[in-house]
Amino acid sequence: MSDPRCLILGILDDGWDGLSAAGRARLAASRVVIGARRTLDLVAPHLGAEVELRDMDGALGKTPEWVRAALADHLAVTVLATGDPLCHGIARFLIDKIGAASVEVLPAPSTIAIACARLKKPWQDAATRSCHGTDAGEWHTGATPGHGLYGIVRAVAEHERVAAFTSPANSPGRIARALLAAGYGADLRISVAARLCLPDEEIFADLTLAEAAEHEFPHPNIAVIDWKKPQKKPGTDHGFPEGNRGLSPVYSRAVFGFEDGDFVQRHPEKGLITKLEARAVSLAKLGLRTDSLVWDIGAGSGSVGLEASRIARLGHVWAIEKNTGDAANARENAQRLQATNYTLVEGKAPDGLDAWPDPDAVFIGGSGGELAGLIELCLARLRPAGRLVMNFVTLENLATATTALAAAGADWEVTMLSAARSQPILDMHRLAAQNPVWIVTARKELPATETNNE
Repeated sequence: MSDPRCLILGILDDGWDGLSAAGRARLAASRVVIGARRTLDLVAPHLGAEVELRDMDGALGKTPEWVRAALADHLAVTVLATGDPLCHGIARFLIDKIGAASVEVLPAPSTIAIACARLKKPWQDAATRSCHGTDAGEWHTGATPGHGLYGIVRAVAEHERVAAFTSPANSPGRIARALLAAGYGADLRISVAARLCLPDEEIFADLTLAEAAEHEFPHPNIAVIDWKKPQKKPGTDHGFPEGNRGLSPVYSRAVFGFEDGDFVQRHPEKGLITKLEARAVSLAKLGLRTDSLVWDIGAGSGSVGLEASRIARLGHVWAIEKNTGDAANARENAQRLQATNYTLVEGKAPDGLDAWPDPDAVFIGGSGGELAGLIELCLARLRPAGRLVMNFVTLENLATATTALAAAGADWEVTMLSAARSQPILDMHRLAAQNPVWIVTARKELPATETNNE
């Protein structure tokens, strides 16, 4: 006799009537049935008095223990899950806890698939996300990856269509408000499929964010977010485009390489923006991956950190700036770029850095007189193979940096960048030199066990 397995059975809100014949038979033969109260109520009238019902509302962590106990007693056990248990459902959790060999999955159609069918929207290329969990609270500018809506807001920047499982607290209205707060507007539409497979099912198609933000939708529901087409606006006078071919506007042009004038910055100019040429080399020296975690210390207008957030689009950038006016400019630039993977703190480093996760890369554009201490801290916090990149225009700061790096035994190098830009003179052009910049790069070595291939 083979070992018994737990059946994870997908069910929709039409309950028993919507189950397949195989699903009904397996459920009727079960001796232990585990599920949320709502799903248990759907099947309880069709089960015998001998069937033990276990309500897992508020007791999800006990479910693997209940399943193991039933299997140990050779009792047929079924766990009910909404829709497809392997699409943001309980199946992954149970498989991780009790092993794939102890599990059998019999799915119903995903509610995402049903919602898109009602809306007549193909979903094979849609990004699927979930905020069906703890109350995330309203979105705020600079929210970190810990926020419950982060995955959805970031997915909108990456995908033409995003389908989301919601909850009563993390509702379509809250999602719409989050997207508005992140700088999105008329280019997005949000559709909601509510109370699927029930007599009072209701569909709300292609609402504007403003309309959805003020609406109370029946629950349960699914939200589908789309980029509106066509989008042919060439851009704005700030250089940040507003329209594209159906993906997020901020990805309709090069990943990085914005002109200096594209960024709001302090005037008259006081050198508080890293110029395009130095910015490009510094970003290259940072060695960013798409999922890098980045620190930007002395953010100024935010130019380096914001372009880093576009390269590390699956990661996150934490930035700090002590000057109130510059911090305001960086926040405005982040809003224009819809940089929802960018968190700016107004303050003076190293205050607050202990709350940030260890970085893969650090850029220091300003140190507020704390350069040596910041270098020591950053080298200690960098992840293996991480990089620390610093820009200097004074000999004194360069000397301080190289002395601190040498004292720390770091592997470092200096690149001097001297660039010139053409300027008109009468009916001709001349070259106007920019201030030379020293770009200092230090690398965090991999542990010996990771570098040894033997």
